[in-house]
Amino acid sequence: MNPLIVIPSRMKATRLPNKPLALIAGEPMILHVWRRAVAAGVGPVVVACGDQEIFDVITASGGSAVMTDPDLPSGSDRVYAAVTTVDPDRDFDVIVNVQGDLPTLEPTVLQKVLAPLENPAVDIATLANAIHDEQEAQEKSVVKIALALKDGETIGRALYFSRAAIPTGDIQRWHHIGIYAYRRASLERFVGLPVHPLEKSESLEQLRALADDMRIDCAVVHTTPFGVDTPADLEKARTLIHKTN
Repeated sequence: MNPLIVIPSRMKATRLPNKPLALIAGEPMILHVWRRAVAAGVGPVVVACGDQEIFDVITASGGSAVMTDPDLPSGSDRVYAAVTTVDPDRDFDVIVNVQGDLPTLEPTVLQKVLAPLENPAVDIATLANAIHDEQEAQEKSVVKIALALKDGETIGRALYFSRAAIPTGDIQRWHHIGIYAYRRASLERFVGLPVHPLEKSESLEQLRALADDMRIDCAVVHTTPFGVDTPADLEKARTLIHKTN
């Protein structure tokens, strides 16, 4: 595999305007994410910018960035647009999509997301963490996975994703971590598909892939990166970063 990490980022955020440039420990959040992605040592890192301000921050720090159409409908579309711009010769065969609002991301997580792609039958790889708290299972903001995982193994096939507490009954539930590694051909296929009714119903774009018979496998990890969506989340991220510095 020859991976390229792409971090899609834009300023338009309903609950936290100008989120990528929100300061954490004196630096914009997008810089924290970029540095952690670089530290993973998986491959080159490029930030797909929907706004000039983000581009300027990354390039001023010595990073690689590319401008993309701010009106693209999703982060996946932004990732694909960046890949076609920076790698027209198709040197990179795996594209890792990292959200730009994960300032506490552990670099090792980006190494583990590649593991499912060692199976040539897998189109898309992502991550899962065990849920041990019923309140977490009931939270709609937490995406759950119906995961076919055999005893003793750390990679399983995703059968469905939902904001509901699936599966029902006395069984291990799994928290989906929204970091993806796509085979390049799979990313091209995915962004070319129409939005599926299941995707609209759950507000989960990975259901578009499952509905088109694309295979998604999940690697089990033991940490969930903290995502920043609200002003309260931002304050928590500042506290977490302060404790680790």
